[in-house]
Amino acid sequence: MEEKFLDLPLEEVIGDRFGRYSKYIIQDRALPDARDGLKPVQRRILYAMHMERNTFEKPFRKSAKTVGVVIGNYHPHGDSSVYEAMVRLSMTWKVRNVLVEMHGNNGSVDGDPPAAMRYTEARLSAISSELIRDIEKETVEFIPNFDDSINEPVVLPARFPNLLANGSTGISAGYATEIPPHNLGEVIDAVIKMIDNPAIEIDELIKIIKGPDFPTGGIIQGLEGLKKAYKTGRGKIIVRGKASIEKLKSSREQIVIDEIPYEVNKAVLVKRMDELRLDRKVEGIAEVRDETDRTGMRIVIELKKDADSEGILHYLYKNTDLQIAYHFNMVAIKDKTPTLLNLTDILEAYISHQKEVVTRQTRFDLRKAQERAHIVEGLIKAISVLDELIKTIRASNDKQDAKERIIKKYDFSDRQAEAIVNLQLYRLTNTDITALEGEASELREQITGYEEILANEKKLLSVIKKDLKLMKKKYADKRQTQIEEKIEELKINLEVMVASEDVLVSVTRDGYLKRTSLRSYGASTDADFTIKDQDHLVALLEINTTENILLFTNKGRYVIVPVHQLPDIKWKDLGQHVSNLASLEKNEKIVKVIPVQEFKKDEYLIFFTANGMVKKSSLEVYSSQRFARPLIAINLKGEDELLNVHLSNGNADIFVATNTGYGLWFHESEVAVIGQRASGVKAIQLKKDEKVVNGLIFDDLIKEQQFILVTQRGACKRMDLSRFEKSSRAKRGLIMLRELKRNTHRVVGFDIVNEEEMIEFSTTKDVLKRFSPVELPKSDRYSNGSFMIDTDQHGEVKEVWKTATYRQPFTNENI
Repeated sequence: MEEKFLDLPLEEVIGDRFGRYSKYIIQDRALPDARDGLKPVQRRILYAMHMERNTFEKPFRKSAKTVGVVIGNYHPHGDSSVYEAMVRLSMTWKVRNVLVEMHGNNGSVDGDPPAAMRYTEARLSAISSELIRDIEKETVEFIPNFDDSINEPVVLPARFPNLLANGSTGISAGYATEIPPHNLGEVIDAVIKMIDNPAIEIDELIKIIKGPDFPTGGIIQGLEGLKKAYKTGRGKIIVRGKASIEKLKSSREQIVIDEIPYEVNKAVLVKRMDELRLDRKVEGIAEVRDETDRTGMRIVIELKKDADSEGILHYLYKNTDLQIAYHFNMVAIKDKTPTLLNLTDILEAYISHQKEVVTRQTRFDLRKAQERAHIVEGLIKAISVLDELIKTIRASNDKQDAKERIIKKYDFSDRQAEAIVNLQLYRLTNTDITALEGEASELREQITGYEEILANEKKLLSVIKKDLKLMKKKYADKRQTQIEEKIEELKINLEVMVASEDVLVSVTRDGYLKRTSLRSYGASTDADFTIKDQDHLVALLEINTTENILLFTNKGRYVIVPVHQLPDIKWKDLGQHVSNLASLEKNEKIVKVIPVQEFKKDEYLIFFTANGMVKKSSLEVYSSQRFARPLIAINLKGEDELLNVHLSNGNADIFVATNTGYGLWFHESEVAVIGQRASGVKAIQLKKDEKVVNGLIFDDLIKEQQFILVTQRGACKRMDLSRFEKSSRAKRGLIMLRELKRNTHRVVGFDIVNEEEMIEFSTTKDVLKRFSPVELPKSDRYSNGSFMIDTDQHGEVKEVWKTATYRQPFTNENI
């Protein structure tokens, strides 16, 4: 026999097969039907239990038996998937109106697995019988099952709006759905309202359906998100657990949580809270206990004395699943197609389904009533000729002969004749004629009523509304989830997260920083401090762990570093490089470190650049929650560099010094406040090849400032502020050095000093010199100071800095 093969491209075959598979799992597995709100496996479980008479008024039956029936008759898949679907329908913490009642362990809100199906028992709940009610009256279409042995329903009659009432969740190929459960009473009211007014706006419906109603309760925040979700099918809301703060003895409090967000695992939530306590991510928690019992949920967070209970609760909302974002994605199968539905679409799909169900049911009831009326009419006629009829039947050979004779003689129909020959003798009494006439009258009324329903849509809709009102009266309960209009902004004091402790923070120019306990520092000497060659300290700060430091670089960028995030490193160890916190560019150096506890609006950062620019910006605009990479501090143009940054209260004097020895003194008020990314304004007038060496600020009330100036030739001089006259911004300034015709001095370093501070400088030959400014005599503006080194022997001065000290200054070193 010759075999035949098709020569097809692989991508075409895979595309075709995957397309078929996708269509199957979208339509017949993962997504609910918009009409009854059920996925195929759920529908088959409920229908199988109904067919097995495993209903709410009957005893419970082994779950394994039901699963076997479902697999054998309707759903040829694994027993675990069927059992899991069945168990979920019974979980009171996942389904708002449980469709299956279960005896035995059906799991828990802690994520515990249910007992095996051989141990549990189940039956349909009372409300689920309303999904299937009147299915025998041809209310829905049936199709053959997988092996064509029996038929199964395409959809259930669904006498209540199950899709919204119980919600749905699922993932398929290219589609996912997330429809939250709602309050049955509210949904039914909305359906009735829409029946009365089909053109009703969603804004009106939202007044009836206030929002999701989760079986676990909780609080929903964000009315705008709800409106968007109901109008578009997609939206985000905030769901948080319900917590209260209870007073205990001796200034202590505890947080009690009795409701948690929907589909949050309680055990995992409690574990996460306890981990935050153990890891000291949050301060003030003494103990976390799960006191849940048969009376209800109760998670207790016992706090330490004088702990910030409100702040801790906000921290838990932000950093645990005590508060979550719930995303609506209301996708369901409508007209055999996965469709994103808004609230109106879902209600319309349900109403349309109910119209069809009630129409089909009425047609069925009408047909049955007409058939019965026809039989009753024949029986009444038979009683009127009873004696002759009996004679005719007695003269017949058999039942078939009797039927044929009475049809021919008395003009009965075949069905009437069948009913007559099957009539029992006791029915042939004179009293039966009254009962039959009463029944005939009743049937005529029923037929008229059914015909009216089929002929008049208003009558049809009134039947639907009457049934829905009955459903509401019978099954609706109070709303469990609260709705709040605004999303609360979670404000967390840093003290809640961090143990308040005074520490020592050191930062070097090349970016090595560390946090050292005062105890470790006290047990060491300054000589123990480890630093790389050619590097030097930029800052040595005693600071609290609840504060931040701002690291400014020569490239005009800055990094915010919360002190508590710095690693605790011994004084004698090198420290961590800033690249572990944020990546710096090549040749990017730290020029200034400013400690900040609070980013205040009335405090200002003043920036100075090498090209003579000054910028003043509010400290407030430099606040950021992004610590991972450097942010723009000032917009530098060309090859310009940031030299220095100062924190001001707005009433400071400014002094700018250039490399050619000019100094300009003016008041801070001449510099307007501008934004974070601006470039600033001209601070001092520069000539070609001139650069600013440093920009300083000082209290405008203190006139006894002392400056130290260091030139490239190693000349150093000390001057008083009184040697200068106050001017205005962008002027040339006053000369601070005597101009030489040969070997001119150029300023390398310029700073404000006091008698306790030390000055350091390094040379081109890597020689380091430390000296105390008080060693120098006070000079006027026209002198060139005193030489501290021999440049021929030690090289020219290349960098000058003020020694960062915390206690006694470093010992002076001789060269």
